[in-house]
Amino acid sequence: MKKYCIKRGYLFFEVEEDMRKYIVSIVGRPNVGKSTLFNRLCKKRSAIVDFEPGVTRDRKYEDVEWNGKVFKIVDTGGIVFDSRENIDKMIKHQAVLAIEESDLILFVVDAKTGTTDIDMQIAKILYPHRDKVMLVANKSDNEKDELELYDFLQLGFGDAFPVAANAGRNTGKFLDEVIRLIPETADYSDEEESDVTRIAIVGRPNVGKSSIINRLIGKDKLIVTNIPGTTRDTIDTRFSYEGKDYILVDTAGLRKKTRVNYGVEYFSVMRTIDAIDRADVAVIVLAADEKVAEQDLKIAAYAKRKLKEVIIVYNKWDLPQKDNSSTGKYITELHEEMPFLQFAPVLFVSAKTGQRVVKLLDTVKLVVEESNKRITTSDLNKFMENVIEHHPPTHPSGKHARIYYITQAAVNPPTFVFFCNQPSLITENYRKYLHNQLREMFSFTGASLRLVFKGRDKDDRQETA
Repeated sequence: MKKYCIKRGYLFFEVEEDMRKYIVSIVGRPNVGKSTLFNRLCKKRSAIVDFEPGVTRDRKYEDVEWNGKVFKIVDTGGIVFDSRENIDKMIKHQAVLAIEESDLILFVVDAKTGTTDIDMQIAKILYPHRDKVMLVANKSDNEKDELELYDFLQLGFGDAFPVAANAGRNTGKFLDEVIRLIPETADYSDEEESDVTRIAIVGRPNVGKSSIINRLIGKDKLIVTNIPGTTRDTIDTRFSYEGKDYILVDTAGLRKKTRVNYGVEYFSVMRTIDAIDRADVAVIVLAADEKVAEQDLKIAAYAKRKLKEVIIVYNKWDLPQKDNSSTGKYITELHEEMPFLQFAPVLFVSAKTGQRVVKLLDTVKLVVEESNKRITTSDLNKFMENVIEHHPPTHPSGKHARIYYITQAAVNPPTFVFFCNQPSLITENYRKYLHNQLREMFSFTGASLRLVFKGRDKDDRQETA
């Protein structure tokens, strides 16, 4: 395994294998219980389940953990053929192209109904990829149903594995078999390395994410072209910088949902979201020669909602005409578009010329330090006394809101617990005020803050970010 070691002026190359969760997709005709199986495996009612065929039209995805292994399960819509409905064509298209992107395909059939013409047509599509297909006979409620499974041998994928997703029958043995078929799946513990900072490089297509990584590591490990959407998978690169370990994640560009084709590009979006979920720091890349777009806002809002540390990077800084006030104008416009990210550092770089790209690593280091910063309880309560003295909390009902004291409960992200008489009396505006005052007093550059309000009743608790 290689690893990149970056120092100022020196670059030592080692390569580490890519790390990601394996993708397991559920495909089949409508109403065979794909969404029920999905919900059973991820242990939550994430997919909509209904007796009406074709309810699942878009993909749902969740993490599944079994015996210390983690993989990502994907629910797809039921495949139908010879339909004139446009939505059916899109559902078919999404499921068919998902075959190419999945590491394992669960072909679900109905044990009660037996083999149908649609099952045979789906089998023809799957057969060239038979090495990664597992045939699953759902609705096998008892041993009598299992006796009829020989009928599915004609599909060409060997014996069907019997399960009853609705009742949970055989799901433990089924998961054992899934794990056996993807033995390289990363250990769950590997995803949670506490001493390594994960940096997700995210943004719309063609803003130069891969170019920034190539400039950082000094090697064209990643494919870079001027065709939007070249990167389809997340690629993890481990490296060291000034004695600290990092994992750099390049991700596929996110597009507007209406422009995301069912298939390959959907999985790109899915893996991008997954990269943000497992990252500590989200580097949101914008193009300096383009206006901030709605999708940029969605990416930023998602990272903020997930309480990730955030850095904004304007790439292609070599393209626009500039003067002494250019950076100020860009920052002002950015804060108007993304007022919720005024705490995030803003960098202006050019991956093409290398201008200020290395400063990104210094900024990541600063943001991580800020996210792990602790404030003493005494300093926090002095701060709280001053805040309440200048602007005490009020409530429209006239009820008296009181905050007794504050303490920092955690870091990464910094979490502050406010003990009060009743959390519901602390208005949203006052919470934002407290959030802004904390930043003004203690900085926390680039770090997302979590505020928790606890009442006298131990079950009376509210959170805000």
